[in-house]
Amino acid sequence: MEEELKNLIKVWVSTIISVSYCYYLSARIKPGVLRLLSVLPVCVLFLLLPLFFSSVHFYGASAFFFTWLANFKLILFSFDKGPLYPLPQTLSRFIFFTCLPIKSQHNPKSQNQIPKWIFAIKVVIFGVLLRMYDYKQHMSPTMLLVIYSLHIYLELEIGLMLVKALVFISLGCDLEPQFNEPYLATSLQDFWGRRWNLMVTAILRPAVYEPLQRIAEWKMSSDHARFLAVLATFLVSGAVHELIFYYITHEMPTGEVTWFFVLHGVCTAAEVAVKKKKFMQRWKMSHMVSRPLTVGFVVLTTGWLFFPPLVRSGMFEKLPSEVLLFIDFVKHKLFKKKFGS
Repeated sequence: MEEELKNLIKVWVSTIISVSYCYYLSARIKPGVLRLLSVLPVCVLFLLLPLFFSSVHFYGASAFFFTWLANFKLILFSFDKGPLYPLPQTLSRFIFFTCLPIKSQHNPKSQNQIPKWIFAIKVVIFGVLLRMYDYKQHMSPTMLLVIYSLHIYLELEIGLMLVKALVFISLGCDLEPQFNEPYLATSLQDFWGRRWNLMVTAILRPAVYEPLQRIAEWKMSSDHARFLAVLATFLVSGAVHELIFYYITHEMPTGEVTWFFVLHGVCTAAEVAVKKKKFMQRWKMSHMVSRPLTVGFVVLTTGWLFFPPLVRSGMFEKLPSEVLLFIDFVKHKLFKKKFGS
């Protein structure tokens, strides 16, 4: 664990130096291709950073933070677009907003804020899940699918909430929530566009969806252009997930994850097209029906296409053991500091 923390320090020092270089570029190089060429070496570095680690959590976090989000943010920044435009007022803010999956909140009274007691319940449920892995040999495949799905969601939300708290303490600014109760989604469009991993949505929209839709509208109808843009956005997300899975599993991509996102892209685009039909606008499905249908579809397709590469690599054995190891490490350090032994 100590060696991994040393690698973490090295990675963050390299990242801060690289992002600082990008920050000062904005005053010297106008937005456009030249600025993009200037930040590309940093993007290449961010592709390599996950290889410094050996634990699943550090592999996954560095790939998500740097290889995916930071690289997309810097590419958009090259053209004065995305979350880094307008340019943050200070270097520290630029570093935080580039390297972490956060976005400044424009409406502090947003109703998307989650009550603290709900977050506390999720932490308790996550703790129970970690202990349930001791009995996984006695569980049915359906039960394991539910546990894996809950684990991924809760670990992402808890981890990103801790990042949000750290940034709030450091910068004192309100941040948008990363998740908006995805288990309450009433459609795939609602799930992917307004509830799940909202920082990714905020980046893919200006980076892929909007420019491709504008270009496609020159050659086809707006409905067909929208369908193509949605599908391409999901396809890009699938390709990036394949890369992240490669960092985590060290196995060549099988295409299952890409097919997962292609399937959801087609279904989401079809859902949007059907909703625009006049007869559908007069008929509205009850949330009591649409919610279990939506969440059930996401969970079942996740078990079919998204989880298998992770299960084969043994990731779901490593995840709980690494969390428990980290907790024991922190306890040991605190005990040693308190009692001086």
